[in-house]
Amino acid sequence: MHRIGEVVRTAQGLAIVRCPDDDPPDVGTEAVDEQLNAVGRVVDVFGPTSRPYVAVSPDDDTSLAALLGAKLYAR
Repeated sequence: MHRIGEVVRTAQGLAIVRCPDDDPPDVGTEAVDEQLNAVGRVVDVFGPTSRPYVAVSPDDDTSLAALLGAKLYAR
């Protein structure tokens, strides 16, 4: 498993995740929380190449408010 990063904010129905390094996941990658529960999929990678941001579209049963501050991982 590869760490995507921490959810720093929500915008337009997406969770915005700050990557800890310059190796972001590919678009379409499944995102899981620390308990390995699926929370959504990566839909965009943007920002500076040294520490990019990742936009994650949450699954229907995942609350955006609950994701704020959560650490996400790529499965």
